[in-house]
Amino acid sequence: MPDVVRWGVLGAANFAREQMARAIHAAEGADLVALATPHPEKAEGFRSFQPRLRVHPTYEALLADPEVDAVYVPLPNHLHVEWTVKALEAGKHVLTEKPIAMHASEFDRLIAARDRAGRVAAEAYMIIHHPQWRRARELVQGGAIGRLAHVDAAFSYHLTDMANIRNRADAGGGSLPDIGVYVFGSTRFVTGEEPEAVEHAVVRREGGVDTFAHVVARFPSFTYAGFTSMRMFPRQEVVFHGDGGVLRVGFGPFNANLHDLAQLSLETSGGARTFERWPGANHYVLQVEAFGRTVREGTAYEPSLEWSRGTQAMIDMVVARS
Repeated sequence: MPDVVRWGVLGAANFAREQMARAIHAAEGADLVALATPHPEKAEGFRSFQPRLRVHPTYEALLADPEVDAVYVPLPNHLHVEWTVKALEAGKHVLTEKPIAMHASEFDRLIAARDRAGRVAAEAYMIIHHPQWRRARELVQGGAIGRLAHVDAAFSYHLTDMANIRNRADAGGGSLPDIGVYVFGSTRFVTGEEPEAVEHAVVRREGGVDTFAHVVARFPSFTYAGFTSMRMFPRQEVVFHGDGGVLRVGFGPFNANLHDLAQLSLETSGGARTFERWPGANHYVLQVEAFGRTVREGTAYEPSLEWSRGTQAMIDMVVARS
């Protein structure tokens, strides 16, 4: 394996062009070398920052490119498992956009393909590479708020474009697949606990996709209440409430430094409140760099497929409850 991981992108998705391809291009130890798209005109937005990009007319052609070490998959949700497996079978390392699967049972196929190939495969769950979330985990598990009793979580945005793929049931749309992974996954990541039961779920659907989901769940040592929505004014916040303090991860914690400055606040006894801020951290770049270290050095990668399965299992519990 070369010192620099050479990346290819399957599909010219807007998110890939605006965020992840640029992150790959900016990351240390990474080189964006190839793009697969049947629409050559879509490659121009990528070539604006990477003019030497090779463009393949098919996904299969990119997977056959011997000068591509790793593949980023930003395809529609319902295609993630299929193309993750194909990339692994082609001998590539794979970072696939969330949700990497639509059902927890599909992870068995992904894990088996990863193990057969002997390659790195992971869900592109970028937030846990941001220092604000690692600091939140350190504070909560270190006892900074005393005994954790309850977690509140909110993630919403107002999607008015009904042609958007998030509104398509056949492509795996809906608020739970799109942003449920954040409220559920961040709770699991910070606390280190897994849900015991989903006790209440109110899910509103339009055209076969959930546009709103309010969930009450029980974890071993705390309760959880949160919502996701694609039809509400934008809001992002997770609050960890203990018997000795309150930790708020707010101001756009899932889109750090995009909607607002990445920061958290800790309130403890006597009204003491401290703030920590990270104005310069880019979780997409940090994610690519961490993935590259795993490819080059064999270090453990977070999140593993086994961990990501836990978030999808919670989504499955909500769907079953609703």
